[in-house]
Amino acid sequence: MNIIEFRSDNAAGVAPEILASIADANEGSAIAYGHDGVTARLEQRVREVFEHDTARVFPVTSGTAANALALTALCPPWGSVLCHETAHILNSEGGATSLLGGGAVMKGISGNDFRIAADTLRAALGSITWGDPHHSQPSVLSFTQPTDMGTIYPLDEVAELSAIARGSGLKVHLDGARIANALVALGCSPADLTWRSGVDAVSLGATKNGGLSAEAIVVFDEQAADELVYRTKRSGHVTSKMRFQSSQILAYLADELWLRMARNSNDRMVELAAGLAELPVEFINRPDVNMLFVRMPSAAIDRLEQAGLMFYRMSADTIRLVTSWQTTEDHINQALHHVRSALT
Repeated sequence: MNIIEFRSDNAAGVAPEILASIADANEGSAIAYGHDGVTARLEQRVREVFEHDTARVFPVTSGTAANALALTALCPPWGSVLCHETAHILNSEGGATSLLGGGAVMKGISGNDFRIAADTLRAALGSITWGDPHHSQPSVLSFTQPTDMGTIYPLDEVAELSAIARGSGLKVHLDGARIANALVALGCSPADLTWRSGVDAVSLGATKNGGLSAEAIVVFDEQAADELVYRTKRSGHVTSKMRFQSSQILAYLADELWLRMARNSNDRMVELAAGLAELPVEFINRPDVNMLFVRMPSAAIDRLEQAGLMFYRMSADTIRLVTSWQTTEDHINQALHHVRSALT
């Protein structure tokens, strides 16, 4: 049986360039805990890529750690983080921000297209009794780009939401687990999507896009960066051989590797969605990047599983399909053939 992998971009392998970077970092010895030359070069590279002379980078081992630590550096223990009600930080990280943040509260707010709506954000902020210690005080706005349902915020929406948040004294965090996919879809620069739009810290994803075991926090806020020096250590994310995490991110950002891999996953989803749009199935989201939720008859889904198509079954009649840097045009053609057969 020919297995076609659409469960998650996490299920894909590691890019050869990143594996090579780990082997290169293994030559000789290096001082521990991030004081090595590879990590120093990574910080310089991040400043070039994000066009920010004082940006700082903190390699960590997971996206959950990147989100939780970034948010705790921006949010006091009595504060709250506002995010969309479908956000990963609210629904899929086991309360990591509350744990590492000493009790910071996560609050989901609504908005169409799985994005925070400006009017809803204004209403949420307007309903707060500011300065009342009986209530957690909103301290951070966090949005996911692209969203956990595969849609993206246009740049003007990112800037608008950030301005609304800043008007009430909130910091702004971007969960960029698939940020490369968003950058490719928007055709914008990393700087435009982050600090130029009012973002203070970004969780820079790599594992979903060809990395092995490295994510990073990129910070544009000096106070938050100073806190992360201690918060990353206390949480166990200052690894002794950090050069192996740093080398992955360094290779990831070199020669636009991250954008080239994301472009492949996005392009393959365009092909998959175009083929599925001709069939009697229902799209639950608009696949702006490499993720599509599809509703179809339960029996057809059973037949797809038997045919070797790998995906997440969200309910009896709904599946999630995710393409990756390894997905090929042949994979798409085979998948569409299986779907047509399953539906008949």
